[in-house]
Amino acid sequence: MTTAPLVQILIADDDQDDCMMAREAFRECHIPNPLHFVHDGEELMNYLKHRPPYEDEARYPLPGLILLDLNMPRMDGREALLEIKSDSLLGSIPVVILSTSSADEDILRSYAIGVNSFITKPSSFSGLLEVVKNLGRYWLEIVELPTDGTHND
Repeated sequence: MTTAPLVQILIADDDQDDCMMAREAFRECHIPNPLHFVHDGEELMNYLKHRPPYEDEARYPLPGLILLDLNMPRMDGREALLEIKSDSLLGSIPVVILSTSSADEDILRSYAIGVNSFITKPSSFSGLLEVVKNLGRYWLEIVELPTDGTHND
């Protein structure tokens, strides 16, 4: 019996401290899935479409799950979400908004565009640990996600 490869996780967040805390939270929660980071929406789309400097598909594989911040420079999370969900190849990748915003407008608009879940970032590291633990349990243990990087049926 072969073990399925681990789902790749791509985190799009412009706050370096939040990225470091996310990496640490995944480590403390013993979630072994590979984490990749981008820091704005344009970088996210370059990664997903394998545009420079992300041409190497082995080094920058398509993720099975995207954690997306809404408020980023150059292209914000709302614009990136719209582009992802309207793309025939990328649209099936689950996207979870992880943002400091809890505005009804952001939540409603995100779901209207096609986000799979919306989570308001906790203000403490212990809160982040709880979110990551639940994300890991739900998205990486319970839900079946595509792992081959093609997302085609």
